[in-house]
Amino acid sequence: MAMSLNPNGARGSRRGRRYQSNHLMSEINVTPFVDVMLVLLIIFMVAAPLLTVGVPIDLPETKASALNSDTQPITISIREGGEIFVQETAIPLDEVVPKLEAIAQTGYKERIYIRGDQTADYGTIMQVMGRINQAGFKNLGLVTLQEQDG
Repeated sequence: MAMSLNPNGARGSRRGRRYQSNHLMSEINVTPFVDVMLVLLIIFMVAAPLLTVGVPIDLPETKASALNSDTQPITISIREGGEIFVQETAIPLDEVVPKLEAIAQTGYKERIYIRGDQTADYGTIMQVMGRINQAGFKNLGLVTLQEQDG
């Protein structure tokens, strides 16, 4: 019985040799995935500061920890002169509750954050909170800055 040798000196048929040279690569190339993820990371890093409420407020500082939230809350801002903003729209005190009822997606369970300037009149902040609470919104929160040690 004779054995055939191919020109490379390897044993076997041509069919076996072709299978070895054309086999599929079973590794995953992660370079495109990493490139896309880095681009998305840069986009989100640039866009995140732009998503904050645009009313300038000088918030007071506390030692309270930050709240984690999955959804974007409704934000009411009260400036030093008593100006009231729902998100970024200035409105009078009488229109706060109708505006909240119009934009609240989950009804009276909607999370509402109140941002009061530290030099704003305490009475104005309490009037706003009182009207919102009287209307049936119970999930209210006051926004402050983290107190800096030192």
